[in-house]
Amino acid sequence: MVDLKKCKNVNIYIIMEFNKQNIQSKVTSSTTHVIDEGLRAYMLKVYNYMASGILITGFISLILFKLSVVTAADGSIAGLTGLGNTLYNSALMWVVMLAPLGVVFYMSFGIKNMSAAKAQGTFWVFAALMGASLSSIFLIYTGASITRVFFITAGTFGAMSIYGYTTKKDLTKLGSFLMMGLFGIIIASIVNMFMKSTMMYYVISIIGVLVFVGLTAYDTQKIKNMYFASDSGEIMGKKAVMGALTLYLDFINLFIMLLRLFGQRR
Repeated sequence: MVDLKKCKNVNIYIIMEFNKQNIQSKVTSSTTHVIDEGLRAYMLKVYNYMASGILITGFISLILFKLSVVTAADGSIAGLTGLGNTLYNSALMWVVMLAPLGVVFYMSFGIKNMSAAKAQGTFWVFAALMGASLSSIFLIYTGASITRVFFITAGTFGAMSIYGYTTKKDLTKLGSFLMMGLFGIIIASIVNMFMKSTMMYYVISIIGVLVFVGLTAYDTQKIKNMYFASDSGEIMGKKAVMGALTLYLDFINLFIMLLRLFGQRR
């Protein structure tokens, strides 16, 4: 004979367990949704800062170039203005070239003591200084080839950044290898300043493209993993600025390496 009391108790237990699991599932789903929304907002801020930095750099570099040269009727460069001689043919040239590096070190070592607003302002100052430093590329390469290489860089960067954001593969080991490659490029570039080897120049550029393509994916994943939902708005803001700085440097260095390979000289 079936014990109705036991059956009733079993049914109540099953219903309670089902409700418990359902509630846990909803809580987990809600938490995941909040994290996803927060992560998207954080990464969007990183990309917005980076994009604004690139726009500032491009605008400053183009304006300074226009103010620094005298153009002939056919559009070729006939000479330099007073500003051009000051920027490109004086000791100030070295200040303009090294100033962005100084700002990078300042931000890297001083970010803990900065407010998010100060970090953001410093990043934009850095982008403007990079614009002044990069304005000389218009003296070397044609405007059309610079534009073409810029869009090639943007497409390559976008594809690799998406890969770094979406891949489930841990890119930490790849990052360590790429950092060694980066130091190798720096050393080889310094050596080639004295050797002036055309072959080494192109080899460095090719390896540089590969390194910065890989670093784009690695850095994107690293920046994504820096996100914590529990971070305050101030900490999140500083992380977004430093993430933007990292991706900005990846983009600019990739652009320079590609320009060396595919840029058309004047």
